[in-house]
Amino acid sequence: MLSETVTPQGIVAVCDLLDRPLQDVLSAGARLVAVLVDVADPGNAGTVIRVADAAGADAVILTGDSVDPHNGKSVRASAGSLFHRPIARSRDTAATLSACRAAGLRLLAAHGYAETPLDALDATTPSAWIFGNEAHGLPAEVLHEADTAVRIPIYGDAESLNLATAAAVCLYTSAMAQRRSSGG
Repeated sequence: MLSETVTPQGIVAVCDLLDRPLQDVLSAGARLVAVLVDVADPGNAGTVIRVADAAGADAVILTGDSVDPHNGKSVRASAGSLFHRPIARSRDTAATLSACRAAGLRLLAAHGYAETPLDALDATTPSAWIFGNEAHGLPAEVLHEADTAVRIPIYGDAESLNLATAAAVCLYTSAMAQRRSSGG
């Protein structure tokens, strides 16, 4: 089978995978990184890659048991952004978080029940935003490793935001604050 869809575009290509080593995506003075931990839905992963690209993030890292970003649904959801942002994959979440910290990034965990609301966060510092599994959120050990757990306030009656929407709000909050603080 050459296509995963019922009505494909009629074009097939064979390409090398776009993954880069973790050290490479973090060594170039990264200021904004998205880290996906155990993200299972390829549509969400691809959309977060697209959001990270739009927000000007330096890289996206998929860790733990996250979906393959080269999955057909993920590639389609990224709308080409998979080719614009450096992507790294690492099974070892603890090592990924340590590498982010060693690269000078503050670890911010998006967590719906965190005490710190997003609007109280100083989002100007270089940061790695950590986003968890759609159904289960972030594991306790990841929350423990984070410098700050942050929640997006919900002002209406919605119970929660989906992963890609939460990532968009968090990444853009940091991107805009960092640009304002640097005069860009």
